[in-house]
Amino acid sequence: MLPQGSISLEKAAETPFSTPATDDGNQVQHLEIQIDGNDFAGMPFILLSAGNWIKNNGSDFYIDFAATLKPEGSLPGDRPGDGRGTARNLLEKIFEMEGEAQKSFMHRFNIAADLLDEAKKAGQLGIAAIFVWMRFMATRQLLWNKNYNVKPREISKAQDRLTDSLQNIYRDCPQYREILRMVMSTVGRGGEGDVGQRIRDEILVIQRNNDCKGGMMEEWHQKLHNNTSPDDVVICQALIDYIKSDFDINIYWKTLNENGITKERLLSYDRAIHSEPKFRRDQKEGLLRDLGNYLRTLKAVHSGADLEAAISNCMGYQAKGQGFMVGVQINPVRGLPSGYQGLLQFVVEHVKDKQVEALLEGLLEARQDLRPLLTQSHERLKDIIFLDIALDSTVRTAIERGYEELNKAGPEKIMYFIALVLENLALSSDDNEDLIYCLKGWRTALDLLKRKDDQWALYAKSVLDRTRLSLESKAEWYQKVLQPSAEYLGSLLGIDQWAVNIFTEEVIRAGSAASLSSLLNQLDPVLRRTANLGSWQIISPVEAIGYVVVVDELLSVQNEYYERPTILVAKHVKGEEEIPDGAVAVLTPDMPDVLSHVSVRARNGKILFATCFDRDILADLRAAEGKLLHLKPKSSDIIYSLADERELIGAGSNNQKESSSLPRLSLVKKKFSGRYAISSDEFTSELVGAKSRNISYLKGKVPSWIGVPTSVALPFGTFEEVLANGLNQEVAKRIRNLQKELDTGDIRILGEIRSAVLQLDSPPQLVQELRSKMLGSGMPWPGDEGEHRWEQAWLAIKKVRLS
Repeated sequence: MLPQGSISLEKAAETPFSTPATDDGNQVQHLEIQIDGNDFAGMPFILLSAGNWIKNNGSDFYIDFAATLKPEGSLPGDRPGDGRGTARNLLEKIFEMEGEAQKSFMHRFNIAADLLDEAKKAGQLGIAAIFVWMRFMATRQLLWNKNYNVKPREISKAQDRLTDSLQNIYRDCPQYREILRMVMSTVGRGGEGDVGQRIRDEILVIQRNNDCKGGMMEEWHQKLHNNTSPDDVVICQALIDYIKSDFDINIYWKTLNENGITKERLLSYDRAIHSEPKFRRDQKEGLLRDLGNYLRTLKAVHSGADLEAAISNCMGYQAKGQGFMVGVQINPVRGLPSGYQGLLQFVVEHVKDKQVEALLEGLLEARQDLRPLLTQSHERLKDIIFLDIALDSTVRTAIERGYEELNKAGPEKIMYFIALVLENLALSSDDNEDLIYCLKGWRTALDLLKRKDDQWALYAKSVLDRTRLSLESKAEWYQKVLQPSAEYLGSLLGIDQWAVNIFTEEVIRAGSAASLSSLLNQLDPVLRRTANLGSWQIISPVEAIGYVVVVDELLSVQNEYYERPTILVAKHVKGEEEIPDGAVAVLTPDMPDVLSHVSVRARNGKILFATCFDRDILADLRAAEGKLLHLKPKSSDIIYSLADERELIGAGSNNQKESSSLPRLSLVKKKFSGRYAISSDEFTSELVGAKSRNISYLKGKVPSWIGVPTSVALPFGTFEEVLANGLNQEVAKRIRNLQKELDTGDIRILGEIRSAVLQLDSPPQLVQELRSKMLGSGMPWPGDEGEHRWEQAWLAIKKVRLS
């Protein structure tokens, strides 16, 4: 419904402002329009004052309802993403600027460049905020253009300004380089002046030279003149594919759709593309030549990860002008290694090979040679960064193309490919120390295999497990740094929830870590068979019958009560969880420690607990959800089959007989031995637990390539002795009082007890004895690095007690 006083015009309405007085006596013109429902995306408008039309830099003003309307009373903190763990102020500023940013890429890139100083001051989370925003843009979650015409050279210049600023932070702040690379890959290189101008000029030359000035080519020409975007790279490639296929229009649409461009998207541009391409056969040769050259121009501006464009920018190229069209001269980057051009030429010649091993070796050699230049101050640093990003991206696409080759390969080749992909991941990571240790491990495993060492598979399996832990750690880091920002900014901007939920997951999938994980999964069963490890690690071997329930995390159901015997198939088990009442078995692909809390609970409760390493078996068990299964553990296997209700009744009566005949359990409190610290050769059952004794037992009993950690221990009774020390008299008194309060059943007191334990001071004798034992065992003493390092170590010791 139109506001009062409105006059309906053709396809528009004219509405006067009202001017009520405010509380402070001032007069503010305003207009109130009631919007019913969620069917309206936004509203364009212009202003009329004293007969003069007022516009927004030549375009209509626009209110985006999706981005600006909030539920009544809502605040950013009320949203699903509440801003904790983010550079919240920066994200809110991005939200406020989005209305301006969505006018064009020129606006967005200039705004991003303006915000980089604030992002840098905010640290890692500030750079992450910029990346999340730019990735939402790159994945088409944000508008690229709205009611604003901009020249290609203006977009290119804005890109150039942004990437220059990113390059400078990359140079000055090495701790942020991994995320900065990710930001740059979403933006594209850009280019001052002539490179961007050629987008506008070159399409006119193509039309003139090939007599194609109407239809789709003219519509695309109008789009290119008014707002070029990364979509134009795809459109150009689709035209080339269409012409090469002898003008098969289905190929044109196939290329567009595979790259996320639908007919609806073509129609959504400010300068919409309505028509399909139609060319004559005599135009084929000229169009393929000219569009191929044009594709390089488009990629030079829009494609940060395109290999050919990145190589051209580093090695230099020249594009001559024709008539009014400007020429381009890109000079080679200084300081590239001798023979580097030949190496890149080899990569380009083999980039589409089906057999990818030689290509991968060439790509990694090229990245290694670039490494020294990436850590220096260089006037063309961003060109070097973009080349490295492109080489990294090509490794990923090559390894994915090589999966078919590896399906029939033996373990030696799979292990070699794992080493290559792991090296690529290490070259792209800031904190790569553990990845490098893993890489050394794979090289040792390959050497053992070539020498036909009978322990090679066991060693390789240990390296595989460590590599998995490194990947999990990296995934957790991405989740911690990126996902909160994606959730908060996504909620502010109204991004589709599915895109927010999978944000970090998709970032990880786009990197080498996902390829590496797939290769590890392919090799794992081979190693287990060769090393006779079986498909299962059985932690608590108990025969069980129950109904299958599939859960994502054991933690999410630990407080449940199952009324009928239940077999839990849990994707994640960390080790600290409780096993819910009614569960008779827990099966998982995770590998918690055999002495973890959940493992001890399973053994004590006579519950089957096992890790399954076979993806097919796990898939089979998940598919059996709701069914009654009978599980029979063997030495290194579990036999499972469908069961009927009679077996369940029989199992219940047997369990009752078994439980009634269990021996009584008595616990004996260990006494303090008078020593605060002991070395591993002093470990006994009276002084330390089984985990510590096992370390001592392994010495001299495992192959030389297995490292047994050096260790010292604080023996049984040390905590009680420290608590009784006069230094901690007040802490001990507080803990006794809290224990009395705990007897009332208020479990919140546990948190206060934990806080009290962390206040304990270390007796001088403990510090002296621990220092002596550590140095005597060849271990460094934390206190030698400064008092703060000993304080950190003492805090860690107290936290172990709390666990």
